[in-house]
Amino acid sequence: MLCERCKKNDASYHITKIINNKKVDLHLCEQCARELGEIGSPFSFQNILSELMGYISQPYELEKHYEPRCSNCGTHFSEFKNGGLLGCSECYRIFNDELNPVLKRVQGSMKHVGKIPKSRGKARAVSNDINGLQIMLQKAIENEEFEEAAKIRDEIKKLQNSVHGRD
Repeated sequence: MLCERCKKNDASYHITKIINNKKVDLHLCEQCARELGEIGSPFSFQNILSELMGYISQPYELEKHYEPRCSNCGTHFSEFKNGGLLGCSECYRIFNDELNPVLKRVQGSMKHVGKIPKSRGKARAVSNDINGLQIMLQKAIENEEFEEAAKIRDEIKKLQNSVHGRD
C-alpha cells in the first residue's frame, strides 16, 4: 500500500484517529508521518506510559500528610490502627469509611450477633424472628405465593402478640 500523502513510498504507519466522532484511517510512509508529527510525538504511548510509571514509583507525598482525625476527641486513625481503641463514640462516625472494612473483616459481618442480656434476650430473639419472617413475607408476595404469605403473616401476628402478652 502506498503512502496516502506522497503516493511514492510504501505506507509503514497505519494510524487511526477519531475526528468529530468519525473514524479516520491514515496510511503514511515514515517521512510523511514525521512531517505530520504522527511519530516521535511527546504524547506517544511509550512516553505516556514511562511518565506514568515514574509517577507511580514516586512516593505519594499527600498521603503522608493527610490523616483522618476525630473532631471531638482529637484521636488520629493511626492511633486506632496501633492500639485498637477509639477515643470516643464520635470516632465511629468520623472513621466510618476506614472502620467498616476492618470490622467486616474481623467480625465477618456488620450486624451484631453477640450475647444479649437475659432480661432482653427473649424480646430481641422474637424481634429478629419477626424481621426474618417479614422478609420472607415480602418475597412470597413478590412471587405471588399468597397462601404461603398468609401463613407467614399469621406467624408474624402470633409472635407480635406473644411479645405484647396477648397469647
